[in-house]
Amino acid sequence: MNSAKRQEIFLRLQAANPHPTTELEYHSAFELLVAVILSAQATDVSVNAATRQLFPIANTPQGLLDLGEDKLRDYIQRIGLYKTKARHIIQTCRILLEKHGEAVPQTREALETLPGVGRKTANVVLNTAFGQPTIAVDTHIFRVSNRTGLAPGKTMLEVEKKLLKVVPDQFKHDAHHWLILHGRYICQARKPRCGMCRIVDLCDYSNKEI
Repeated sequence: MNSAKRQEIFLRLQAANPHPTTELEYHSAFELLVAVILSAQATDVSVNAATRQLFPIANTPQGLLDLGEDKLRDYIQRIGLYKTKARHIIQTCRILLEKHGEAVPQTREALETLPGVGRKTANVVLNTAFGQPTIAVDTHIFRVSNRTGLAPGKTMLEVEKKLLKVVPDQFKHDAHHWLILHGRYICQARKPRCGMCRIVDLCDYSNKEI
């Protein structure tokens, strides 16, 4: 795919959704961090349902430590891997208090030292909470990047590095959100909705059904 096509893809995605953001509900960098940790192998809908009950009770590192791991489990028990996630969140809260003055760090290196935080989670927090031009590659973005020809790669990291290289600078801040939403609602895994796709004429996918 050439640069002109990539430019047009993002111009169209931007025109349809000028100010994209995550579908996770949050009001602080810490709330976002917790929500993204919870969202691994879970839907944003299920995470939002849990955090709507949790955050009014405890939405700071100290608040969650005071709540405790057992009670945290009660709030998130409908989310996959909830026991592991509860343990990671409590451990993360302790580290934030001891090493970061309760603040969420603003570097990938520091974020990735937190339990339950990998590269993708770190990139989401850096982009969404702090406005950094990172691109977090999940299964949706991996699929869209490969299927369309936008940034093909065999691994999540390879696709991320390619996206950072080929996405025009003016779109880097919002590219993650546009691509994940496109993959979630249009370029779906089993049956892409090509007839509803606004970039179908720019896409390299060979099995389009319109």
